[in-house]
Amino acid sequence: MNKKNYFRIATACITLSLFSVACTPAPKEATAPEVMTVPVAPAPDMAAIKAEIQALENAWAAADNAGDVAALLALYADDAVSMGGDTPMTVGKAAIQKEIEASMASRPAGSTVKYEVLDVFGNENTVTEVGKTTRMDASGKVISTGKYMAIWEKRDGKYLCVRDIGNNDSKEN
Repeated sequence: MNKKNYFRIATACITLSLFSVACTPAPKEATAPEVMTVPVAPAPDMAAIKAEIQALENAWAAADNAGDVAALLALYADDAVSMGGDTPMTVGKAAIQKEIEASMASRPAGSTVKYEVLDVFGNENTVTEVGKTTRMDASGKVISTGKYMAIWEKRDGKYLCVRDIGNNDSKEN
């Protein structure tokens, strides 16, 4: 092969290579991976929930002070569990009703109770409450204090007590 043909072939190959490179699309710039954002629910208004639970406790105290067992039972879920001090655990409304009736029968005449919500935590559907009780005699003198925890669950748009536990503070000697 003579030099002239070699030069023509070499020129054709170079031209074809340059044409091939020029027609190749430019590489795409690297892009950051798509970030998926998870919608964040707004934090529950715990002050409003605390006020709602306190209103329930006020209704509880009113029913308790009036000896209205039916009104107290209406605040419990059908599958509630109650764990009072110095008593076995009670499960379900029928057992809780018996416990409430026995407690009311043993109270001094004219005594009243109030419930104070100290703290709540959870969310709009399930709230744990920490509170204290104060029981007074007919003259208003404090005869006992105690503490409790209750778990409230929202069912059909209203809170019902699903678990509670409470006990009295020790008596001073």
